[in-house]
Amino acid sequence: MFAVLKTGGKQYKVQSGDVLRVERIAADAGETVQFNEVLMVGATVGTPNVEDAAVQAEVIDQIKGEKVIHFVKRRRKHGSQRTKGHRQKLTLVRITDILEKGASKSGVKAAQGTGSVPASVVAAMADVTPKAKNAPAKKAEAKPAAKAEAKKPAAKKAAPKKAAAATGADDLKKLSGVGPALEKKLLDAGITTFAQIAAWTDADVAEFDEKLSFKGRIEREGWIEQAKEFAKG
Repeated sequence: MFAVLKTGGKQYKVQSGDVLRVERIAADAGETVQFNEVLMVGATVGTPNVEDAAVQAEVIDQIKGEKVIHFVKRRRKHGSQRTKGHRQKLTLVRITDILEKGASKSGVKAAQGTGSVPASVVAAMADVTPKAKNAPAKKAEAKPAAKAEAKKPAAKKAAPKKAAAATGADDLKKLSGVGPALEKKLLDAGITTFAQIAAWTDADVAEFDEKLSFKGRIEREGWIEQAKEFAKG
């Protein structure tokens, strides 16, 4: 009679007396183990396993498979290469019996791979995980907030309002050569009427010519004579 068993992610077709190399099993040499994942026994096909069927085997030795070389090379300007060797851990077993029924009552230890997590480790993880979940969250640091505030653009200063024209001021642009720019200079200097310009003396002309950088424009354009005419109305 033959059977198809599954262990270590692989399937094996076995008969009584066969010697197999399977993925490492947690057992010592001389022990008897039982494979409970049986997919097929004779003509009986499992769904996926055959109910209450098993394959028993005797552990002969714990061995290692052939050495496999893994070589990686990266062809770049600053490339690298790496060589790693690996020998798979295996267990050598001899099939002793194929059970169509009665696997649950045999009393033989089930074959377990060394990759399974021990119960002690699972318990330790259960003790640690809740603590990690309940750990208080770290308070947000104030520094990033301060930086964010620093990045905010400062509020723009309100633009100074333009000086309003003096109440009752004359239209000084009527003077020859006086435009908005020169009129503004005169208003800022306190000259708002034609009467003020008409009353200028030579000293006043020299003062305003120097102060407002008119460069002789007052006499050249005849502002005083024009101002007298405009002042009369």
